[in-house]
Amino acid sequence: MKLNFKQLAMFVGVGMSIMLMSCSKFGGSNVSNTTGWAYNDPDWGGFEYQSGYEQQTGPGLVFIEGGTFIQGRVEQDVNWGMDNVPRRVTVASFYIDECEVSNANYREWLHWVRRVYSEYPDQYRNALPDTLVWRRPLAYNEPYVENYLRHPAYADYPVVGVSWRQATNFCKWRTDRVNEMILVQEGILDLNINDQQGSNNFDTEAYLYGQYEGVQGKHPMEDLSPDNEYRRVRIDDGILLPKYRLPTEAEWEYAALGLIGNTEEERLSDRKIFPWNGHVVRNAGENERGQMMANFVRGNGDYMGTAGHLNDKGDITVPVKSYWPNDYGLYCMAGNVNEWVDDVYRPLTFDDEDEFNPYRGNVMKKKVLNEDGAPVEKDSLGRIRYVEETDKDILDRKNYRTANNINYLDGDNRSNIANDWTNSDNNTESMYAGTRNANGLRNLVSDLTRVYKGGGWRDRAYWLSPGTRRFLDERESRDDIGFRCAMVRVGSPVQGGGSRR
Repeated sequence: MKLNFKQLAMFVGVGMSIMLMSCSKFGGSNVSNTTGWAYNDPDWGGFEYQSGYEQQTGPGLVFIEGGTFIQGRVEQDVNWGMDNVPRRVTVASFYIDECEVSNANYREWLHWVRRVYSEYPDQYRNALPDTLVWRRPLAYNEPYVENYLRHPAYADYPVVGVSWRQATNFCKWRTDRVNEMILVQEGILDLNINDQQGSNNFDTEAYLYGQYEGVQGKHPMEDLSPDNEYRRVRIDDGILLPKYRLPTEAEWEYAALGLIGNTEEERLSDRKIFPWNGHVVRNAGENERGQMMANFVRGNGDYMGTAGHLNDKGDITVPVKSYWPNDYGLYCMAGNVNEWVDDVYRPLTFDDEDEFNPYRGNVMKKKVLNEDGAPVEKDSLGRIRYVEETDKDILDRKNYRTANNINYLDGDNRSNIANDWTNSDNNTESMYAGTRNANGLRNLVSDLTRVYKGGGWRDRAYWLSPGTRRFLDERESRDDIGFRCAMVRVGSPVQGGGSRR
């Protein structure tokens, strides 16, 4: 029997439908098991889908497989602060820097800020570390004031004099530069350094929301929709990495302990006081026995040992890849410098924090949107604008002395809302730092107080334990506080689950 063209086309169409439905029935990855339509095919509408996504490890990061552990102190609470009571929590897998952010790393940001924001000199001044943190009333530290940040001798030493706010701004900048390089390497964008000035610079969020175009590369992103030839990269492409950020307190402590080296299946053989095994601060290995595992103050006036045998080989800080890494491969998770983490400090955090991914945040913000629900134009620095959410924007957030409708994870919003306080103008800032006691002293804990951990070159061995915690105003800095960045792990908590594209 001969078929005319119309009949043949109908026969082929029915055959394709049966084939697609069959593929769908047997789980074909290129066919929807909901509709039977083909994925990633312009002739079928161009809906894009990928399976087996595997997150790529960003520059400088180490993968930390998550799990459960006992967070909190492992030694006596010598300060009787009772602010780190041990409790079991679970931390999701994430990424964290192999080592602390160095002076060279930080100066790269300063160079970029000065070049791109040349018309906004305040941006450069605000990013500069405070080199005067080295000054002491009765000590000759002027050489560090003048040389530590910029001299090549200290290029690989950890940056200090950086506030929590400066550290978070560095993380934001790093996110944008890494994602920009990914698009350049993929050929989606050209590297237009000379054209990037002021607001015309690559910002990940601005790019995703169509507020940055850039220069199209040799291999632009093909648009499988029948309407367009090319398009911007979207978040559902999985090409751009999640943002760099400061680690949470729980993440930092979990990574520092490195208990992956002390487990057999689900059994933990030994807990740790420090990032290494044992209860002493010297190396127990046969070849390095007796050497210090970190740089810290061993006793009154003893910062590095005696001439001819400088045991920790560091009078102040040391290069960020010094000593021996812990079982996750992380350097200097004890000693060298303390490190900022993302959490707001509260003494009783451990009484009410969540068991999964515990974290105490701060202000909840939202993007500024237009009438169509799209972000408004970016600001003068090229970033999507955010505003604090009001009590009408967030519901069901519980506070210490209020019910719901608040915009802080750890306190009230700044507006005058109804609550059960005696004075409705009060909020957590006044609760902790706005009132004076009988002696006229203020409490140091406020909404601006952040946690730092790890112990530094000025500290005794007690503070080298990851379970210890201290706090400082997020606007302040010191000569023994630095930071390292982290990144969320998306998808499977186990590394090696597939390919990116």
